[in-house]
Amino acid sequence: MTLQEAIAARHSVRAYQDKPLEADVARALEEHIERVNREGNLHVQLIQNEPKAFQGTLAKYGRFRNVSNYLVMAGKKADDLDERIGYYGEQLVLLAQTLGLNTCWVGLSYSKIPGTFVLNEDEKIACYIAIGYGETQGSTHKIKTVEQVSNINDTTPGWFRKGVEAALLAPTAVNQQKFAFEYVGMENNRHKVRTKKGFSLVGYTWIDLGIAKYHFEIGAGKENFDWE
Repeated sequence: MTLQEAIAARHSVRAYQDKPLEADVARALEEHIERVNREGNLHVQLIQNEPKAFQGTLAKYGRFRNVSNYLVMAGKKADDLDERIGYYGEQLVLLAQTLGLNTCWVGLSYSKIPGTFVLNEDEKIACYIAIGYGETQGSTHKIKTVEQVSNINDTTPGWFRKGVEAALLAPTAVNQQKFAFEYVGMENNRHKVRTKKGFSLVGYTWIDLGIAKYHFEIGAGKENFDWE
């Protein structure tokens, strides 16, 4: 499965089979987590066979079931931490999809179980990602149009549309899609793209933007443009 195919196949899944991660699958995740932590200056941790974090009232309210594997998305406090969490976390989500796993970004419906993770000085947890073998493959949700989240027109490059279409398939908190992409034009012989996030009472818009930007890069082809 390619990353493009993973984007199309991925849907949020909240109910999982009572099944541990296969050893080679867990190893592939751990290897990519090492790279993500290094490149993104993060402290992501894979927790396996630990069900307590998703057994509380909030988890039941969020309709989570049989979650015993999850990613703790943490890093050193910084203004851009949430965006990096989204950008690099979605790399792990799409990798998981290619490995036959299902996932769900989780902002509130979990409990922090002492002893299951490590936080270094000045680090914080931004969210969790449930991960495992889903009871189903999830379902699609209504999404906005390309025109609603970008300045696309007859003169913008074809790759820009593909990027926005991929971004619209990105998971966002309560499917809010509070992001926008703007084709700026050429500068020093390079196409430029600008992003912005909208306001939301739900929050998590910086994480959502990071996720959407990673999807955009896959759809558009990172070689075709630079972020402004």
